[in-house]
Amino acid sequence: QVQPVESGGGLVQAGGSLRLSCAASGRTFNNYAMGWFRQAPGKEREFVAALSWSGDTTNYADSVKGRFTISRDNAKNTVYLQMNSLKPEDTAVYYCAAARSTLAVFTKRTTDYDYWGQGTQVTVSS
Repeated sequence: QVQPVESGGGLVQAGGSLRLSCAASGRTFNNYAMGWFRQAPGKEREFVAALSWSGDTTNYADSVKGRFTISRDNAKNTVYLQMNSLKPEDTAVYYCAAARSTLAVFTKRTTDYDYWGQGTQVTVSS
């Protein structure tokens, strides 16, 4: 079992950058695929990015490709989301999630993730 905890959110101007971190407790962190999702007010939670337990396989939503990068440091039990060229439409609460199955990297479904953090707010001003 892992418990993700997000940090690094905040207010940034359009075109700026932020790096989100997700620290996950639990000795089995290395066994989990990890993903980032986001939810804007009045909208459903949507997939942003995911990577396999090894970090060798990644997947991104079309809306963030080329701007966001997901990575992990298994020695630190931490996953990162580097967000560059931020846009006002990136404003949302960002959630980190852990999945037992590597298939979750490809399915992009919230239901395929087993453990969720509380979220961190990202606000991009125009």
